[in-house]
Amino acid sequence: MKIENIIQEKSKLFAIRIINFYKYLVSKNEFVLSNQILRSGTAIGALISESEFAQSEKDFLNKLYVALKEANETNYWLELLYETQFIRKEEFESLSQDCKELLKLLISITKTLKTKIANC
Repeated sequence: MKIENIIQEKSKLFAIRIINFYKYLVSKNEFVLSNQILRSGTAIGALISESEFAQSEKDFLNKLYVALKEANETNYWLELLYETQFIRKEEFESLSQDCKELLKLLISITKTLKTKIANC
């Protein structure tokens, strides 16, 4: 299975932003939430990349669903970091916007693929 390059590129760029964001949080002595967001935020792209070599369409869909769940979790951690004042509104909005864009792409792809599989 081959996924659109746009989501691979966007998820990789997002992972890079998350890694740099993690470094920033650690410099502010925040270790628990920073580890959570590092894990979930980088998992999105890893799962999308992994889906490229899925064994079947169902396996492909499953990997993308897990990536979707990781993106949703990442957005949750961003909200917590903002609401607990570890990050400013501008930082939150920028990262959250990128995360929500990935969510929208993954939702669209999974819906389309699910329909395709169901109709086969």
